Amino acid sequence: MLNSLSKVYVAGHRGMVGAAIIRQLEQLGVEKIISRTHAELDLCDQVAVRAFMQAQKPDFVVLAAAKVGGIYANNEYPAEFIYQNMMIEANVIHEAWASGVNNLLFLGSSCIYPKFAKQPMAESELLTGVLEPTNEPYAVAKIAGIKLCESYNRQYGTDYRSVMPTNLYGPGDNYHGLNSHVVPAMINRFHEAKQDNLPSVEVWGTGKVMREFLHVDDMAAASVFVMQLDKATYQANTQPMLSHINVGTGEDVTIAELAQTVKKVVGFKGELVFNADKPEGTPRKLLDVSRINKMGWQASIGLEEGLENAYQWYLEHYGLL
Repeated sequence: MLNSLSKVYVAGHRGMVGAAIIRQLEQLGVEKIISRTHAELDLCDQVAVRAFMQAQKPDFVVLAAAKVGGIYANNEYPAEFIYQNMMIEANVIHEAWASGVNNLLFLGSSCIYPKFAKQPMAESELLTGVLEPTNEPYAVAKIAGIKLCESYNRQYGTDYRSVMPTNLYGPGDNYHGLNSHVVPAMINRFHEAKQDNLPSVEVWGTGKVMREFLHVDDMAAASVFVMQLDKATYQANTQPMLSHINVGTGEDVTIAELAQTVKKVVGFKGELVFNADKPEGTPRKLLDVSRINKMGWQASIGLEEGLENAYQWYLEHYGLL
């Protein structure tokens, strides 16, 4: 069980999710938190990962490191997305086991589910259909991560768990132009439009596709919640070959509704223009979160409240205040 004396290695501590998980661990009083930058430890280098794990021998590993991006980045760099993510997962999971680490939490993504999965998407929808082409390489890598955890559990008796979040946003998000996800892309676009007094802002797609959005602090809270579950409870609520747990709010909005909310939070007064020629991905992505709700956790941060928090962070960290 995770406690204040646990030694926890958080891979991907500089990312939005990794940083949020560290904040949660610190609030719990966990003092032995290990992290390494990419310059200090390349997770695609198996020899380096092996040496690190053997030297540190953490009690828990949180695998939040990944190459991530929005529709544009996934379309432009498919080889990088599948190679880097599969190498990171294989190296960290295998070398954790090899160094005697019995507890690991793997963070995936809701894009693991088929493009036309039944809505809301239950964990049982995994591998029941064709994936969304725009992010298939990334999705395949994340599915492999789940199956790595399950395989090591089955063969070696480890306690490796997986959580699959819906679309995340919040402090620490990536605001780097075309490579960013929809929420930071919108915040940046609406803010710049407000500053430049533009009459309108373009939104990719028809605005009709639906998405679920989870604040990263809720995701971090859910991750630590799952880490703290005793093994019997976790196993009673999952299956050996269907062990991942969805994490989300259980509610979704259209991209048009999201844009209107971002517009309100940012204070942009112009119009929205939807460009139907731009890609917009899967028609709907709503997670069935009944499994984690039944276990005792549910999201607590509403969309508008969460967007206000994200926008404040954006202003503070990009020197805009």
